Amino acid sequence: MATDSGQNARVFQTFLESPFAVKVVLTGTLINNAGGFLRIFVVLFLGHKGYSVEASAAALSAIAGGSLLGLLAGGKLAVRAGPRVITALSMTGCGVLTIALVYLPGDKPLLYADAVLIGLVGSVFGPVAATLLSALTPPDRQVMIFALSRFSLNLGVTAAPLIGFGLIYLDHHQYTLVFWADGITSLAYAGLALVALSARRVPVRPRKAPDGGKRQGGYGAVLRDRRYRLYLIAAFLGVAVYVQFQTVMPLEVTAKHIAIFWYTLAVAVNGAIVIALELLVTKRSQKWAPRVAIGISYLLIAVGVSTYGLRLLPVVVIVGTVIWSLGEILGGPATFAYAAMAGPAEQKSYYISSFQFVFELGATAGPSIGAALFAAVGHPVWWLIGAAEIVGLLLILAATRRSRPAPALSATQDPQATPAGG
Repeated sequence: MATDSGQNARVFQTFLESPFAVKVVLTGTLINNAGGFLRIFVVLFLGHKGYSVEASAAALSAIAGGSLLGLLAGGKLAVRAGPRVITALSMTGCGVLTIALVYLPGDKPLLYADAVLIGLVGSVFGPVAATLLSALTPPDRQVMIFALSRFSLNLGVTAAPLIGFGLIYLDHHQYTLVFWADGITSLAYAGLALVALSARRVPVRPRKAPDGGKRQGGYGAVLRDRRYRLYLIAAFLGVAVYVQFQTVMPLEVTAKHIAIFWYTLAVAVNGAIVIALELLVTKRSQKWAPRVAIGISYLLIAVGVSTYGLRLLPVVVIVGTVIWSLGEILGGPATFAYAAMAGPAEQKSYYISSFQFVFELGATAGPSIGAALFAAVGHPVWWLIGAAEIVGLLLILAATRRSRPAPALSATQDPQATPAGG
């Protein structure tokens, strides 16, 4: 097969030439997210079972809190055990706990405990999967491989509500079938991991400290990296801004009596742009320095959300969405790839899990922050949201002013490239 240089690699070429373990992770990501019905329907399900709105919201918060803990645990486990064991245990536990949710008695402490465990166990594999993707991919294909990972995730997330609605309809407006399906897809990913992933850890070569001793690692080393701290703050701001489209915009549309059609159309436009164009754009932008791709991304997102600060007409909603969606597809893959390349190779999982932790934290805290700001200042909140993204842009420029990609292990160097080398 004729090949391009890594920086000019085509989308399907990158996928076909990737190690088998990478293909497994990408496929598992698609399966798991296409069956990820829990967070979409859990509030409706608990209301159907007679729980109060407050109890349902608390359960959703418990899942999010558990996920934060699981991401930190996943970063540590990635350097202590192989991807086969961690992924299989994570997905098996998540599947069983999700199905168990259907049969719990009406006991709030038990509900909250199950919710925390679902979030914790189900998110442990995230840093492990991202670490494996990065470690088995050459440095010049990191951006493209994370674009493929985002494509699998976004495709699954887009399909999940439609599949879930169909299952609820087939179940005569009950939720048993949809939660069983969620659990089964997690178990399917666990089975795939057992068959196809390696039991061995991702090999790294620990670097020596200046005094000749072993370099101190872990999350302490991540926090001592001043520029990466700036990157994490910028990532938090970026995610918190992103979720305002799902929080403040519905409030605005309702307050301005704009037909809900325009908001749902904007959601569809964003999804279509990301799924249809991100891989094609990444084919070009993968050649750019991370600070260029991510910086332009933050700028476009700032312009897009600030556009909403104009008189909120339907055309403004659509145009603003198109602008920030272009920013999302331009910088999304580079943002995730940089987290995998910013630190030393032996610290890869800790850098990745720190980024994923901040990403989840921003997605969890962002809606509350945005709703509170909207209640306080009203429509001008969009100028504040745009300003927050500009602050994120400045932090990104400071954090990435000097490229420090960590060497990745190629498939030919790594024993985990074999299907199941135990």
